[in-house]
Amino acid sequence: MRFFNDWSLPAFTAGFVAVLVGFTSSVAIVFQAALALGATPQMLASWMWALGLGMGLCTLIPSLWLRKPVMVAWSTPGAAVIATAASAGGFGMAEGVGAFMACAALVALAGATGGFERVMNRIPMALASALLAGVLARFGLQGFAAAQDALPLVLLMLVSYLAGKRFSPRYAVPLTLLVAIIFVAFRAEFTGASIDFGWTTPVFVMPVFSWAAFVSISIPLFVVTMASQNLPGVAAIRAAGFDDRRADGGDGGIPISRVITLTGLATLVLAPFGAFALSLSAITAAICMGPQAHPDPARRYTASASCGALYVLIGLFGGAITGVLSAFPAALVAAIAGLALLGTIGGALHTALQHEAHREAALITFLVTLSGVVIAGVGSAFWGILAGALALLVQHVGARSRPGA
Repeated sequence: MRFFNDWSLPAFTAGFVAVLVGFTSSVAIVFQAALALGATPQMLASWMWALGLGMGLCTLIPSLWLRKPVMVAWSTPGAAVIATAASAGGFGMAEGVGAFMACAALVALAGATGGFERVMNRIPMALASALLAGVLARFGLQGFAAAQDALPLVLLMLVSYLAGKRFSPRYAVPLTLLVAIIFVAFRAEFTGASIDFGWTTPVFVMPVFSWAAFVSISIPLFVVTMASQNLPGVAAIRAAGFDDRRADGGDGGIPISRVITLTGLATLVLAPFGAFALSLSAITAAICMGPQAHPDPARRYTASASCGALYVLIGLFGGAITGVLSAFPAALVAAIAGLALLGTIGGALHTALQHEAHREAALITFLVTLSGVVIAGVGSAFWGILAGALALLVQHVGARSRPGA
């Protein structure tokens, strides 16, 4: 089978790091969203089942089918919206599920009509790359900021990474992760975790549809998922060179609209079990789409496929896998994420700033996105691209008509 011929240890490590970073960095917010809707412990486990299977299958199957690194994740800003709206509006789980399904229908419609992709097609590559760099740079900063609380660990990981890049670039990230795990295990710094070996049992919740939940949950969830997740997700795909738009008109990349439609339909089916919003990934996509996963872009799909398989395991054995991943120290997770994303951050910044005509607008996009500002419940990714587009508009519209332009 071609997959096993293309598979490599760095690719699997990239997939594992993507799962580790994606899960541990935001699972607490997902739990808060579930609890705000009145979830029982059984429902919490069901949410992990639905999200794990949804992310895993929507990542694994398209990656193997297309042989491209398709990456799907849950909507972290969406979880924050749910937690806030549910607490303020007093919504229960049934109304929440109805709102998830309504949002999923909107996402599927946006993908099926191609409307979202048409908007993305009008965004210059410089701004898309700046957007991606701004999203990822926060994780890079957090990786080095972890030295304040775990200086020996972060220094050791940095030295291991640099040594790996010097002598064996393909294995730099696996080597760094292995050294960090050994160091943490030797110092007994893995946190205590309750590991429950056994199948996760899904819990079905009959949806209740209400106008109040649609306005308070569905619409904000749709907006932040498209603006704060799918927007940088498309930027990650295009920055890595997996866009399905080609100069010769051919179609050989990731079909963005179809994948977005798939995430909407999968959410629609799995929402009664706890899948609140599936979307394109940006942070974990950058880990699996970059050269650290494999020097050959044609083989990087094995990294995303490995990530998808691990997500499926999280869904099937939610209690055990959740316990294992939660045992990793926060400093280790932050540092390995920052180091794994260095190459992608550098490449995105290079693309964003290389042309003088777009440089200032790209820099504005980068800084606004990096700021993490949230306005009207919408994250900085949307405001960053909006600020950059406004800068381009002011700088270039009508410029040719001016004397000397």
